[in-house]
Amino acid sequence: MSHEISTVVDQMSFTECPRWRDGRIWFADFYTCRVLSAAQDGSDRRTEAEVPGQPSGLGWLPDGRLLIVSQHDRTILRRETDGTLAIHADISSYALGHLNDMIVDSNGRAYVGNFGFDLMAGEPVASTSLVRVDPDGTTAVAATDLWFPNGAVVTPDGVLLVDETFGNRITAFDITADGTLTNRRTWAAFGQPPQHSALDKAMSELVVAPDGCTLDAEGCLWVADAIGGRAVRVREGGEIVDEIVPGTGVFACALGGSDGHTLFLCVAPDFLEANRKPVLEAQILATRVDVPATAHA
Repeated sequence: MSHEISTVVDQMSFTECPRWRDGRIWFADFYTCRVLSAAQDGSDRRTEAEVPGQPSGLGWLPDGRLLIVSQHDRTILRRETDGTLAIHADISSYALGHLNDMIVDSNGRAYVGNFGFDLMAGEPVASTSLVRVDPDGTTAVAATDLWFPNGAVVTPDGVLLVDETFGNRITAFDITADGTLTNRRTWAAFGQPPQHSALDKAMSELVVAPDGCTLDAEGCLWVADAIGGRAVRVREGGEIVDEIVPGTGVFACALGGSDGHTLFLCVAPDFLEANRKPVLEAQILATRVDVPATAHA
């Protein structure tokens, strides 16, 4: 399928974790240490928060307060109604690397991933845990043995889907009434999990490196393929039914817009901190898709 692509936001360092909220596209810009929002066409750009520890995942509590992952100090920040930031939870005791993406469910429970190893230093790939943060800031390990848990969504029927970037797969869990994850299973597999821990060899074994993702109204996921320079639309079971190839790296995506049919793409030439930090080459692109966002995405 052909997709016309437009630029919504440019002159960023590395855009990540896009969210459609209150008629605006929200996102983190890693190396300028800001959370920003903009109108659908990129106008009226605002800095929503400054996060010295480098922002990543975003979500909202039921009362509308914003939660922000602070990667380097491994905390979840909470933006109060007056705009000040407070520590919502400290999960440094659980995280084996920088914190990563996050999904916040309708009850205000956050599920937070982390790298599991020092990606930018080229350390060997290692598994890690997914952490649950309850609305009062209480923390607990939600799941273990995940290979770079990254983008996640909660489906309308209460299933948590988590991208495992270095696992060649998307993993599903049922969420119980108290937030516990059960019935772990593979939702989509793109290949075998890498057999090597050396970073370069592990990356060479990836078929799809699922990064950020977003759920549509037919239950498919649009998934950013961090090694493939594309976003793919995936059905449960792993069938890829559509793709968008913008000619640069794609690292996150979100459905939104006034009618839910706009797919926003966070793009940059690569994901390497040494390359991205000194320059402003990252963008947010947009394209129209046939199936809109689910109201629960």
